[in-house]
Amino acid sequence: MGAARSAQEGAPTWSEFSHGWELGIYKDPVLCGVFAGVVLGVLGVFVVLRRAVFVTAAISQAAGLGVALSFLVGVWLHASIPPVVGALGLALAATGILTYRMQRMRLPRETLVGLVYLASSAGAVLVGDRIAQESQDIVSILFGTAVLVRPLDLVLVIGSGIVSLLIVTLSFRGLLFAGFDPEGASVHRLPVRLLDLSLWVLVAVEVSITTRAIGALPVFALSVAPAMAALALLERVRWTLIVAGVIGGLAGGLGYLFAFFYEFPVGASQATLALVFLLFCLPVARALRGSAV
Repeated sequence: MGAARSAQEGAPTWSEFSHGWELGIYKDPVLCGVFAGVVLGVLGVFVVLRRAVFVTAAISQAAGLGVALSFLVGVWLHASIPPVVGALGLALAATGILTYRMQRMRLPRETLVGLVYLASSAGAVLVGDRIAQESQDIVSILFGTAVLVRPLDLVLVIGSGIVSLLIVTLSFRGLLFAGFDPEGASVHRLPVRLLDLSLWVLVAVEVSITTRAIGALPVFALSVAPAMAALALLERVRWTLIVAGVIGGLAGGLGYLFAFFYEFPVGASQATLALVFLLFCLPVARALRGSAV
């Protein structure tokens, strides 16, 4: 973060940030963090309700491996593959693997999630070791230490986010019913498998695009912590989706400011802010439920 500000001694000030904002240095990263936080917060509600929290971690790591592989192909084969395409390809592949039913192997579903996470994490490190000139970019993507966001990344995050929010708005009742009570949804002739597949494809696309823009660590945190905070506070799902989006957006934007003024890595700051919101909401929810008894 310190590399983005002018080289001078002393703590960063509001005037520095304001000057950088006017120059357009910080505008795209902040907007990207806010928009990614809103969309991931909303999608995270469905992920948490399905008790599949670590699925997003595995998918985001797979997207990071996809980015690393796109760099490797460019170095070894001199072929140009956009990193976001590599991220999307590996994220969709991981999603396909995670939808495989494990009952016949007598193993819990978490086993497959753990295997995908470990394989993706180890693969990204191994690939990064072979492309030393791009290793800093890969570390930035995996841990969210990137300071600047490319205009193309911002366009992709906003575009995919708008599409995701529209789909959720139009189909959130079906997505909830299929997640809560799949047998009951089948009785009501809802396409449970199609709804589940649609949700996970939506998550894979959003995670792959936002991982390329802000990093795997903040993507995982923003897709889990805001949803958990909103679900703890509220019971009506419609309001839960809105509150989760607001908390995610605040964590994404304020995390960047926190990183700027205290000179921390951006991704870790955004993840920490998301956890702070969660830790604040849990006792508030407990107090509200206690007063309601």
